[in-house]
Amino acid sequence: MLSTNRPTTLFEELISAARGVAAIVAGDRRAAACFDFSPRGLAGSFIAFLVAMVVNAYMPDLNADSSAAALPATRLLTIGAFLFAAQVAFSALVLRQLNRLDGFVPYLVADNWTTFFVVAVSTILALMGVPSDFVVLVGGALALIVEINIARLILTLRPWQIAMFLVAQVVGVAIGLILVWSVFPLPPDVVAGT
Repeated sequence: MLSTNRPTTLFEELISAARGVAAIVAGDRRAAACFDFSPRGLAGSFIAFLVAMVVNAYMPDLNADSSAAALPATRLLTIGAFLFAAQVAFSALVLRQLNRLDGFVPYLVADNWTTFFVVAVSTILALMGVPSDFVVLVGGALALIVEINIARLILTLRPWQIAMFLVAQVVGVAIGLILVWSVFPLPPDVVAGT
């Protein structure tokens, strides 16, 4: 864990979190030591997450991706926030059932920083002209590896608990998607693909 005896800058936290995310992807058991799980570290991770959400919402406009650009960035931000809240709520429910709420803040910190770096890499690939289907495929595979490794390395859950944790997240996002598309239906031109 980052030293909380001295104040760290957001840049120092960013560098340390980058090491932590790389360790999570690689499956390194020392990944948790790279993150600051204090209230200050949690706040820093939420700043990174918010930056990632804003970049993700405005990326279709920059990349001229016509299907996603049909949705306004504010709507994409609202949808992203709603899905994040659903995922976090279901994760907290499972951790509560497992009597592991002590892992909730470490989960949020690691997940927020991971989201930041995945969005950063995805944005760079998209700006380089890499096809969006490839970016989505690689991002999805990476997200699965990261979620498993966060549960395994940061939360130190057992295999059956990891499975329960992942299923809860999938259910949370699925319910969130159903609610989001009920409240914010896609415009007819997006549905028609024009």
